[in-house]
Amino acid sequence: MTTATGRHFLQIPGPTNVPDSVLRAMSAPTIDHRGPEFAALGLELLRDVKRVFGTTKPVIMYPATGTGAWEAALVNTLSPGDKVLCFETGHFSTLWQEMARGFGLEVDFVPGDWRHGANPEVVAEKLTADTAHTIKAVCVVHNETSTGVTSRVADVRAAMDAAEHPALLLVDTISSLGSIDYRHDEWGVDVTVAGSQKGLMLPPGMSFNAVSDKALEASTSATLPKTFWDWGPMLAANKRGFFPYTPNTNLMYGLKEALRLLDEEGLPNVFARHARHAEATRAAVRGWGLEVLCLDEREYSGSLTAVLVPEGVDADKIRAVILDTFDMSLGAGLGKLAGKVFRIGHLGAFNDLTLAGTLAGVQMGLNLAGIPVDPRGLDAALERLQAG
Repeated sequence: MTTATGRHFLQIPGPTNVPDSVLRAMSAPTIDHRGPEFAALGLELLRDVKRVFGTTKPVIMYPATGTGAWEAALVNTLSPGDKVLCFETGHFSTLWQEMARGFGLEVDFVPGDWRHGANPEVVAEKLTADTAHTIKAVCVVHNETSTGVTSRVADVRAAMDAAEHPALLLVDTISSLGSIDYRHDEWGVDVTVAGSQKGLMLPPGMSFNAVSDKALEASTSATLPKTFWDWGPMLAANKRGFFPYTPNTNLMYGLKEALRLLDEEGLPNVFARHARHAEATRAAVRGWGLEVLCLDEREYSGSLTAVLVPEGVDADKIRAVILDTFDMSLGAGLGKLAGKVFRIGHLGAFNDLTLAGTLAGVQMGLNLAGIPVDPRGLDAALERLQAG
């Protein structure tokens, strides 16, 4: 049995489905990126995107993926030999600290089990012990796309403040911005890293740094090499709505429409929708007799759910059955979770019926893959959705 008709179900944790109105906006003719029409668009977007970050401070936009925004956060604030504190919360936190090492930074990488977020108590211990203030930055992945675990950034900031430590706080929101409540200014974040292809409902190719006054001050003395990522020329050009090199013009058209959609729904409603869909997904997983990877309910992700498969079962084979039979893509396990989990993305342009269809496909796929599950798993999810 193969279902080849109908629209492909893209239920990975990103890139996510792009709304039709965003696709239409991106199809507009390209305009002169040095002309007055573009300058007006640039100024509008640089102003309006701040609301999604919860900031009144500058947001810098790059024609790059989120990895580029990681690099920009590091090279604009740090110097060779500086020490950074990082937490092993999953595959992407591991890659970020590897990048830091590649730049000649000293990394204190706190080991983790990939089932918990960054521990605020460890932050407090590390920073309190660092009386010489050798740690220059704390790097945290807000929502680990590989695990479905969300770190408690506000608690991390509280721990830093309690230790009275001057380190910068750098936070990756690539799979949480526009999906999970996030407050750059209120939480005292110094650099927020983000990308276009998840909660912002755009294709890949645009990334962001939201920067605090403290981060801007640090950038004046940071000596890691930079040209493309340099905040200085960006901010200078942005004052007039322009960029120091060619921007991704048509993605900017899409960003304008995506921001309109988020404003129309209202960010509190967007966050509540994601949380509700995540609850329904976890209800289905438990109803099937399977296990959610995240162990701390305070750290459940609103963007995705990683599902542990039984010992001896290959999660990738389950994904293959679901793709071949129902034309639905689920996220693979990454790094040390390869073959052990599959990931259900429920973020971005997403509604109740999309989730119901997704979970029905997973339930049928599990059975077809030889993993009999209780059909009441789907019923539990539908009951949660019907409860509103």
